Amino acid sequence: MQWRRKNADYRQGMMQWFEKEDFWINFAPIMFDEKRWAEAPTVAEYVKKIAGLKDGDSVLDAGCGLGRISVELALLNLDVTGIDIIQAELDAAKESADDEGVSLTLLNTDLRTYKTDKKFDCVVNLYTSFGYCDTIQEDMMILENMANAVKEGGTFIMECTSRETAIMYWTDGEIFERAGYKVVTEFKVEGAWEGLSSRWMLFPPDTPDTKLKSTKPLIDHTFIQRLYPATFLRERLLSYGLKEVNVYGDFDLSPYNEHARTMIIVGKK
Repeated sequence: MQWRRKNADYRQGMMQWFEKEDFWINFAPIMFDEKRWAEAPTVAEYVKKIAGLKDGDSVLDAGCGLGRISVELALLNLDVTGIDIIQAELDAAKESADDEGVSLTLLNTDLRTYKTDKKFDCVVNLYTSFGYCDTIQEDMMILENMANAVKEGGTFIMECTSRETAIMYWTDGEIFERAGYKVVTEFKVEGAWEGLSSRWMLFPPDTPDTKLKSTKPLIDHTFIQRLYPATFLRERLLSYGLKEVNVYGDFDLSPYNEHARTMIIVGKK
């Protein structure tokens, strides 16, 4: 994995794109559409089942965002801590939790530097919220910190776009309407399938498709996700103290093969 992003600014003390609140204000309604919210209860039930959690067990939702999964886990009588780097997202998560009458512990923390004496029965990192740092070292800092937060006998669960699933479900881009915009996406491969460049452009909803190339977007943002093979992540997690790590193709623990919908990693400590 020799490919490196341009402008690797974390080491220079500058913000990376995922640390910028404006991005999430603009794009959270686009990325977390009704379908994503509707599937949250089922995902939470799968997490509880996979990890064998009992009422009152502790869960760390690493990169909890708007609390989409955190709230559903709390509704399953679990003790949930959510971590995110964007305070506005945490505020929205608290509001959702209050509306549902459940309690969350919410921490405004950078997972690259997150350390905790408290260990959790289960640590989750869901909906492809991994692989966006400018360097492999930073990504691995996050992976190790999450693994370290799992208590002995506990479970780690990650859902992520892998290099394999990115290849299987490759598309050049899409055009669709959502959250009051016409959304145009363009995807490109970085390096030797080491990263996926995603350009998201937001236009007024009445913009004709024939005019998209000649019209300046209202908002235009490109970000890159590093694509890791499943075996690479499995080996790293084993080196970070997990005793058993398996890879599946969905939350139903179906095989990770040519029919996999996504990549689900389940580790035991």
